Amino acid sequence: MAISTSLLLSACADSNSATKASKEVAKAGNAESIVLGMGCFWGAEKRMSAILGVLDVESGYANGDIAGTYEAVLAHEKTVRAGKTTQRNHAEVVKVSFDPARVNLETVLIQFWESHNPTQGDRQGNDIGTNYRSAVYTNSDAQLSVALQTRAAYQGALTAQKFGQITTDIAPLKTYFSAEEYHQDYLVKNPNGYCGLGGTGVKYPNGKTGASNPPVAVKAPRLDGKALSFERQLVIFEAEDCAYCRKFKADVLDHWKSPVAVTRTLNPEVPTGWSLEKALFATPTIVLFEKGKEVSRYTGYNGETARFWQWLGYQLLTPAQQKIAFEQGTERPFTGSNLDEKRPGTFVDPITGVALFRSDTKYESGTGWPSFFNPLPGAISLHEDVSMGMKRVEVRSASSGIHLGHVFDDGPAPTYKRYCINGNVLKFVPDAGK
Repeated sequence: MAISTSLLLSACADSNSATKASKEVAKAGNAESIVLGMGCFWGAEKRMSAILGVLDVESGYANGDIAGTYEAVLAHEKTVRAGKTTQRNHAEVVKVSFDPARVNLETVLIQFWESHNPTQGDRQGNDIGTNYRSAVYTNSDAQLSVALQTRAAYQGALTAQKFGQITTDIAPLKTYFSAEEYHQDYLVKNPNGYCGLGGTGVKYPNGKTGASNPPVAVKAPRLDGKALSFERQLVIFEAEDCAYCRKFKADVLDHWKSPVAVTRTLNPEVPTGWSLEKALFATPTIVLFEKGKEVSRYTGYNGETARFWQWLGYQLLTPAQQKIAFEQGTERPFTGSNLDEKRPGTFVDPITGVALFRSDTKYESGTGWPSFFNPLPGAISLHEDVSMGMKRVEVRSASSGIHLGHVFDDGPAPTYKRYCINGNVLKFVPDAGK
């Protein structure tokens, strides 16, 4: 199970309510429990733990006909897909223990319905298989009755929003196995996960929610494709209370100078009139559209800005530019662009749009590459380069990390430096009116 392939992966919450102390309380005789399948159990565990009154959430495997281990479940699913068995696989589930004096079962189930897409059959997002089925496995007739009642209510809300029929397997709990220790509290132990999209975005009809931090009641409006850049547009799909979405905004979007149009949305639906290659399953997901169609996506973010810019660079740059930028290539002398550019203006990073050099620091070095005697403050970073049997100083763009060229000590005053730069990885922006 990859962390990037689950609708419910949610490292958004800033704290986890299922502490060791609460787990001890969960063993008390007044606690009830119900077993819920919402796709990958890592995110499900985190989501259900956020409910006030929930005492413990444990990852496990339920209602299958095989051994209850992760390896057995994965191996059996291959056999199921090959049509070589009639034995049912387990569902990845969470056993939710709660105090009925503090939270009722209906509230628990409302959070369950709202936190995943129960209409997808044997899948959640990109996780496909019978082990990822939506499920409610009950411990009493009373629980079964509430499960069926809440399903009917939520089906009405889904139908009104043009979703299909709920496929959730609702049945008495027959078999349950606790998952391996490394699966327990997984997103607490491994916080660099993704934020879930919050299921379908459809709220339970009575307006209740099981979350300790309830989502907004009004769904964000869908983006209008006609109002966006049809030729090339980045769309950042986000979620409420998503720490990684906020981090991406602070690290990247708040400093955005890239020539690519960018917009953000809390609505998981594709802009009207446009198309996605596959369903969204986590946030932030950054999708690049060209002519209204998805051409690439970047899912998740944990602070790796250089990795994001490299992804975008591979979409924006030509193969020749990519060889320079990402493989430390060099254009042949007197063949690159911007060699003879003399207008007042600024040379910028072709991916981030961040300014690198001003034209008044450019001079004719006779080497066949654009040369500058001074970069703009903070625009570049320098790195030792011992390739090709030489000891040189490499110049990279500080904003994107791409290779630009090298710096030598044979330039003119006042710096006596020669920043020898590949012209093909520079974009020139003339001063206004020039």
